[in-house]
Amino acid sequence: MQIIHKSMKTISSFFVLFAIVAGLVATTPAAFADHSEVTIVPAPGSGAPGCEETAEGCYIPKEATVDVGGKVIFSNTDTAAHTFTAGSPAEGPSGEFDTSLVIAGSSYEWTPITVGEFPYYCMVHPWMAGLIVVQEAGHEEGTDEHTSEEVHIEEGAATATGMLSDGTKVSIMTSTPTSGEKMEIAVEFADSEHVNHDIMATQNGEVVLDDINAHHHDGKGVHETAPLVSSDPVEITITFQGFGVDDPKTGPIGEQVVFSNIVPEFGTIAMMILAVSIISIVAVTAKSKVIPRF
Repeated sequence: MQIIHKSMKTISSFFVLFAIVAGLVATTPAAFADHSEVTIVPAPGSGAPGCEETAEGCYIPKEATVDVGGKVIFSNTDTAAHTFTAGSPAEGPSGEFDTSLVIAGSSYEWTPITVGEFPYYCMVHPWMAGLIVVQEAGHEEGTDEHTSEEVHIEEGAATATGMLSDGTKVSIMTSTPTSGEKMEIAVEFADSEHVNHDIMATQNGEVVLDDINAHHHDGKGVHETAPLVSSDPVEITITFQGFGVDDPKTGPIGEQVVFSNIVPEFGTIAMMILAVSIISIVAVTAKSKVIPRF
């Protein structure tokens, strides 16, 4: 009886372990999301101002993602007629798409052919605004919106963190600078959306990256330098250019965060903010040290 009891206990433990593993597999998101088709509808009652103040916005979803060659369906489920017009009220139509007036109960389809971010609005009700993000088919979730390349930064690479004057935390993680190879720089603006910034990287005074007007709709992005000529430290300057899709943008525009002596694991990371003489808290991985530069 004791042997049978032990056997039953072993079998029970196996099934419990199997159930846990199955649960983890079931709850793990797929690496690639299907964005071959998306349907956008106006918020109910959006023909009157007020929807722009809500979290849902005036078009649902407020920010839609679709693959190149996919299908965007603009379906007017509201009682008022609307347009879905690429562009903005301030600058007018941009020409990528324009449904003209779509009456209640009708729809319009658009197939994007280029990667990019396309703001749009209603010409009849200009407070209505939305954004369509067009990505390469099979784009991996969590990769950079600006380059669409997968991140290859090795485990244990050093990170450094600073802060803008409005309290936004700015972090970087880099691959190790290696002669003849490109360097990857992951940038994150914590808890932020629609971040616009410039990023410049120099090595021994030579510019190896000069990315202007980068836009990351979830605050995260990866940038890649030109092949480096040596394994010497790299200096990275991030210039914040505001939150938002259309002008006017918000936030401490023009503030800079400078990360100096970037040599993950094998050297030091120094950081300071050149904004309004703010000395910020700096966090790094355990294998690196921090030397603020003044």
